[in-house]
Amino acid sequence: MGSVTVITRAGDRHQLKLRPGVSVMETIRDAGIDELLALCGGCCSCATCHVYVDPAFAGRIAPLSEDENDLLDSSDHRTEASRLSCQLALSEDLDGLTVRIAPED
Repeated sequence: MGSVTVITRAGDRHQLKLRPGVSVMETIRDAGIDELLALCGGCCSCATCHVYVDPAFAGRIAPLSEDENDLLDSSDHRTEASRLSCQLALSEDLDGLTVRIAPED
């Protein structure tokens, strides 16, 4: 089974089990990392699950939807690596994925 690395705002690294079909947001939440608010519960309506995706994985994740793009535009901390973790479904192809939790807006 693969893994996903999550880096908190403080720089702490957590290596979590990759569960295919589960979102990155659910993986972080289920691990008890509480700085990722995910207020909407994964409905792509709040942007409180903002993460930065390791650029090495940019070509392996689903492209941004229009809704996700609009929500990320509301963040003062958006970068080219920005994604909403609720919109990133894990698969075996993402083994080794690293994400950093973005600063809170």
